[in-house]
Parts: sequence; structure tokens; C-alpha cells
Amino acid sequence: MHYLHRDIEEQLTAWKDDSNRLPILIRGARQVGKSSLVREFGKQFEYYLEVNLELKPSVAEVFEQDLDPHRICQDLSVIYNVPVEPGKTLLFIDEIQQSKPAISALRFFYEIYPSLHVIAAGSLLEFALSELPSFGVGRIRSVFMYPFSFHEYLQALSENLLAEAIRKASPARPVSALIHKKALGLFKRFIITGGMPKVVSEYVTSANLLRCQQILDDLIVSFDDDFSKYKSNYSPAILRDVFNAVVAQNGGKFVFSKAAPDLNRIQVKNSLGLLSKAGLIHPVTRTAANGIPLGAESNSKFRKYILLDSGIFQRILGLNFSDLLLSGDFHAVNKGSLAELVVGLELLKSSGLRRELFYWARDAKNSQAEVDYIVQVGNDAVPIEVKSGTKGSMQSLFLFLDAKKVHKGIRISEENFGKYDKVDVYPLYAAANILHSR
Repeated sequence: MHYLHRDIEEQLTAWKDDSNRLPILIRGARQVGKSSLVREFGKQFEYYLEVNLELKPSVAEVFEQDLDPHRICQDLSVIYNVPVEPGKTLLFIDEIQQSKPAISALRFFYEIYPSLHVIAAGSLLEFALSELPSFGVGRIRSVFMYPFSFHEYLQALSENLLAEAIRKASPARPVSALIHKKALGLFKRFIITGGMPKVVSEYVTSANLLRCQQILDDLIVSFDDDFSKYKSNYSPAILRDVFNAVVAQNGGKFVFSKAAPDLNRIQVKNSLGLLSKAGLIHPVTRTAANGIPLGAESNSKFRKYILLDSGIFQRILGLNFSDLLLSGDFHAVNKGSLAELVVGLELLKSSGLRRELFYWARDAKNSQAEVDYIVQVGNDAVPIEVKSGTKGSMQSLFLFLDAKKVHKGIRISEENFGKYDKVDVYPLYAAANILHSR
């Protein structure tokens, strides 16, 4: 697969030159490009040593004798015939979830061997970490990877000038009408294909949408196969039912009773937790939003869930690429509240952190209201309303502004950047600007 630039590379380059660096643990769902990223980054070093504990499980024995990083590196150097020299070697431990002692060893690289550059990554890593609650707080830096953002997608298509123009734009400085039209067209295609690296690489290489569709179908099967690895004695069939229920209920509060008629609440709740740990779904939790941090007044009994990727989402729904592309109407692409899903994903991808997503709702009689997302910007709780087209009332947004005495809200829509009275307008393709520009 052809390697494509990821924005997280800038973080790794800064880390490489930081004398106070911590070992890095790259976390995220399967197939989002963790290993490819590190291999590409490894080209900046004189020596690169990759240890894959799934490919060669016997190597895990190196971490089971003791956790002395000097002894570990000596053994790995001999086994792989690669010199391990501080400042010259990048040690990459892949699929580290296969060995809990290897995870525990990471903290000692910081304490005893801080001069060596060490990165670890793994699939389904969150399950192993949940059993090691104090695996390295303050001694290991976690970086979170997601599928391609729209900004990365544009770079992959060599649309760097467009990507930069979008990033510099704001409600006070909108892009031109022609640039806006071009960006919307590419964003529509991005929603359809999604941001999984294999799909983006195929589209960049061949522009064959049928082949992209096949890759998405293969990814869905591989995720389904992974269900058996999540937790021993937990039924993959239950996980499959709940996963499909998340897709069916996208855009609305998750209703347990609608998940599967023959499952009880505990089964559904546990399944949602496992799917979240695997990075396949992301919770959007209701918050009272009276101040920050938003999580202080959140209520986990009221949650929406969004899937990790819009391409996978639309394939599970059975939507057809050609039908969506041939339609000149953006609403045709927005099956199952895709616009709201993609905006949530863009907010997650914009930081490289594990960012929690929140929404706000009011259940008052004859005055129900709901705002799609609430984000913390500086010291403010900022409401975001997502509209797939150029029209639609902002009644809930104004209710929130009035109730919380907040001076500014955000509307994300098909419109160009702009301003209303108390509302800043961002186009659908520029949701990440909200967090970058403030």
C-alpha cells in the first residue's frame, strides 16, 4: 500500500528532537495506519528496529525475564541483528498488547534508558491497558490515531493549496465561491469513501470507486472477525447485533431496548463498552454544559454513538457509491445523518488526543431542544449545530445561547464561512477549524 502523509508526523518529529521525551504509545482502532506511520517515521533514523509481538510471539520471552531496558535492548539487537544506539536507533514494539510485561517495560525506558527513542503500538490495545490501570502514568505519552481527516485526505490528493486555504479561512475571512464549491465537492467524495488508509490509498492510486467499495466490505468482515478477540466467553453475535444497532440509531440517543429484542440491558451496555474500547464506535455524552470541564456535568445514561468511519458506515447501510455521486443534491449523501457523524469524527481527529464528545438536550414540556455537539474552546462551552444543507432553523442553538448566557454559537452547514448575529458559520468541510483557529 502506498504510504500517504499523516498530520501526526509533525508531532513525532518534534518528539524526536525533545530531550525530555517520553516513550510513545500509539493507540487507535485496527487498520488506521499506526504501523505504517512508524515505519515511515523510522526512515529519519540511522537504525530502525521493529519488533512485532504478534508476528513473532516467541520474542515476548525477552520481556519476561526482567524489565531492565538495557538488557532488553541487548537481546533484541542480537535477535534482529540491528544496532541499538541512543540517538541513532528507533525501537518500535508493534502489537505490544500481546505481552503485558512488554507494556510494563515501557515506563522503565523513561526511567532508566531515556536517551533511546521508543514507540509502541497495538491493535485492541485498550483491552490490555484496562487490566494495567497504572501502566505508566506520567512516564508514557499516549498519542491517538484515527482514520484520515479531510485535511489529510486533501493532502493525499495533492490538494495542498486547497487544504491550506481552508485552514486559513474563518467566518471573518471566507473562501471564494469557486473554492467553496470545489471543497464541497471533494468533501462529498470524502464522506462516501471515508478515511480508512487502505481506501484512501486505493482511491489516490486508481480512482476506482468500485475497488474502494470492495476494500470497505473487506474491512467490515475483518472487524467482524475481531469480535471473538475482544473478551473471552463473550458472544461475537451479541457484539455484532449491538454494532449494527449503533449504525441503525446514528444521529439519535441510543435506545437500549431497540438494540436487539433478545438482549438485556447489561449485555448491551457491556457490548457498547467493548466496541468503544476497540475504537469502532465513539460515545457522544449528554452534558448540562453549565461550565467547564464539560464532563463534570455529563450523564452517561444519555448517549449517542458514532461509527469510526463514514465509508464503513455507508457500506453497512448498503448505500451505493454511484447513486450518491450522481446525485447533485448533498442531502442524498446525508443518509442516516452522515453529516453529523462526519463532523463528530473531524472534531476527534483534529487533536491527536482522546477527546470526549458531548451534546446538549432539554426535555422541558413543549420546549424540547437538542444541540448536536458542545466543545470546549478556551474557557468556553461552545454549542455546534450541524445542518446538511444551507437551510434549517437554529431554534435549539438560540435556546442554548439564551439558557446558558453564552455569547457565541456555531452552525456547520453547506454554506461558506460567514456570520449571523450570535452565530459563526463554518462549512461542513472545515469543522476542524473550530478547534484549530481559536
